[in-house]
Amino acid sequence: MNNTIKLAVASALLAAASSASAAGGIVAGDWTLDIGGIVNAYYTSTKHSGDASTAYTAGANANGQNRQSNITTGLLPNYLSVSGKTRQNDLDVGFTISIQPGTSNANSLSYGTGQENRQAFITFGDASWGSVKVGKDIGVFASGAILNDMTLLGVGSAAGTLKGNTTTLGRIGSGFIYADFKPQISYTTPNFNGFSATGAVTQAWNTGADIGMLAGGTAGTSSQPAFEGQVSYAFTADAVNGKVWASGISQQIENAGTSSIDSTARAGDVGLNLNAAGFGVTGYYSEGKGIGHQFQFKGGVDASGNKRKSKDWYTQATYALPGVGTKLGVSYGESELFDTTVDTKGTVKTDMWTVGVYHPITKHLNLVAEYSEANDKQDAKGANAAKDSEAKTVSLGAILFF
Repeated sequence: MNNTIKLAVASALLAAASSASAAGGIVAGDWTLDIGGIVNAYYTSTKHSGDASTAYTAGANANGQNRQSNITTGLLPNYLSVSGKTRQNDLDVGFTISIQPGTSNANSLSYGTGQENRQAFITFGDASWGSVKVGKDIGVFASGAILNDMTLLGVGSAAGTLKGNTTTLGRIGSGFIYADFKPQISYTTPNFNGFSATGAVTQAWNTGADIGMLAGGTAGTSSQPAFEGQVSYAFTADAVNGKVWASGISQQIENAGTSSIDSTARAGDVGLNLNAAGFGVTGYYSEGKGIGHQFQFKGGVDASGNKRKSKDWYTQATYALPGVGTKLGVSYGESELFDTTVDTKGTVKTDMWTVGVYHPITKHLNLVAEYSEANDKQDAKGANAAKDSEAKTVSLGAILFF
C-alpha cells in the first residue's frame, strides 16, 4: 500500500508519527487509510568492564566483568501504524494509532511481555493556517536530537541487558535526553519558505528518583502541564541542504525533596544538520536545570529538592557511498548531570562513540553493523570513591520499513 520509504527519512517519519506516504491507500468512504511499519532485529554482543551496576553496564557481575549476547530490537521498536486522512468542512483531518511489540525474550515458554503504545492522536488544520494535534505522540523538546541520530537505524547502547524491553537506548543519555511520547495538544504553523514553529501543552511527568550512579535524589509531582516549543528552518542552496532548530521545555516541580521546594525545571537546545555530495554532518547541544539525565525528570533534583544542572551534546558525520547507497557513520556524544552541595556523590558523566555501516539491500530492507563504546564515570566526593565503567557492543542485524 505504501510507496518506497527512503532510508534517509523513514525512521524520522515513523518516529515522528507520520505514516509512510501512500500513492492511493485504501479508500473507505470519505477516508483514505494507510498502513506503515518497521520490523527489526539484531544480534548483539556486549562486554562489560569496570565498576558494576551503572546506567550502561547493568548486567555486569559484582566485579563489573561480564559478556552478554542477545537477539533484540534496536533503538527503533517494531512498529505497526494505521493512519487515515480526509478533507471535511475546509479542514484536513487525520488520525494515527500505532503499537510497538518487542522482540527481546530470555525465558522459555515466555513470548515477550514488552509492548508499547506510543501513538494515538488526531490532527486537523489547513495549509493556510497550520495544524492542531490532540493525543499522544513524540514530545517536542529534544525530538530533533533523536530524529537526526544515526543509531536510530541501529542499536547504540544498553544492548547488554534483556528484560523484555522493546528497544535499546541508541544515543539516549550519551548526547541527548529522550524526547519521549507524550499526551499533548500542539499547534504547528504553516511552512513559511522553510521556517516553521510548534508550540505544545504536554502532560507533566512526575520527577523520578535517581538512575545510574548518582544517588540521593527524590521524586516529585506537578499539578501543572509542561510547555514545549520548537522553531526550525530547513533550506536548500545549490548542492547543500540542511536544517537548524531550537527547542525548549518548562515544567513546574512540586513536593520534591525534604523541604518540599516548588520550582520550575527548564531546558533548551540547538541543533544543525547539513548535507552535501553524500556527506552529512550533525551537531547538537542542550543545557537544563531540573530536567534530569537520560530520561526527562529522572534525577533532576537532589534530596532537598534543589535542581541539578545538566548538559548534553553530540556530533556526527556520515557519508553515503556513490552508486550503492551504503551509509558510513561515526558519532560521539556526552551527557553530564552535575551534583549539588547536598549530594553525597559527585557529578555523573556518560559518553559514547559509535561507528556504523547501514546498507540497503532492497528499497525497503537494510543491513546494519555497529560498534559502540559507552562509558559511565562519576567523580569522587566525600568518602565515596570515583567510579568508571564501560560497555562495548557489537551489533549485526536488519531493519525493514514498509
